[in-house]
Amino acid sequence: MRVGLFAPLINPFHDRDYVAALGRAAEERGFHSLWVGEHVVLFDRHASAYPYSTDGQLPGRPDNGMLEPFAALSFLAAATETIRLGTGICLVPQRNPVYTAKSVATVDWLSDGRVDFGVGVGWLKEEFDALGVPFERRGARAREYLEVMRRLWCDEISAFSGDFYTLPACRHDPKPVQSPHPPIYFGGESDAALRRVADLGAGWHGFSLTPPDARARIERLAELLGERGRGLGDVDVTVCAYNHPVDRAALEAYADAGVDQLTLLTVGRDVDRLMARLDQMATEFLSPAASL
Repeated sequence: MRVGLFAPLINPFHDRDYVAALGRAAEERGFHSLWVGEHVVLFDRHASAYPYSTDGQLPGRPDNGMLEPFAALSFLAAATETIRLGTGICLVPQRNPVYTAKSVATVDWLSDGRVDFGVGVGWLKEEFDALGVPFERRGARAREYLEVMRRLWCDEISAFSGDFYTLPACRHDPKPVQSPHPPIYFGGESDAALRRVADLGAGWHGFSLTPPDARARIERLAELLGERGRGLGDVDVTVCAYNHPVDRAALEAYADAGVDQLTLLTVGRDVDRLMARLDQMATEFLSPAASL
């Protein structure tokens, strides 16, 4: 099983030195991938329930905003050579699809084809309100926006007309290095999210799941894939343990559950603490004794 990192990048702690050190050190130690998150604005309190905490509030201080994911991934691309670079996840329905397609293709171009495009529909209604985007029907909007992106990536002359977006005939370059485009990983653990994986995804990025929870959701994903003439072999199953403790026994349990890649949360307040954490995780999870 591959092991990657989920690294929320937040100010003021994660400056250029920290981000560059993160990319180089993760690659040198043999981690497969590096995923960054997205929230363009945060709120002191929000009525929308964050699905991965007991109190429904996003962890951390609201004045510690997150770095823009594609700018951060471009910076990481310049600091690395081989590690995969992913959005975990990009909030597709609240973004302009043409600019998002441009950002994905640009990072894929600059990284020589190392982008994994993790996408989701979002949960924070207040963020949608701040962006002037309807929160309702965001799943359908996400599907349509992804089709707009696919046409921009794949067609010499791109055009689209739908319920949420109309794209006049135009040219969009650069095209992604990966063909036909970077793999799309759908985030989310609901049946609706798994249906999006089964319909459109090259991968699934489950979040904050224990091994038993991961197994149950993977079994459900297999059912939905089977209904569409697909199987688990057609998608890459990535799970982020998030705040759940992980040791070598848990690593084996995730693999037994059907997880292809486990991503581990890593957050350091400075480079020294980051290096210590990466060394610890590399020793525990990437040493020959930990290979699965």
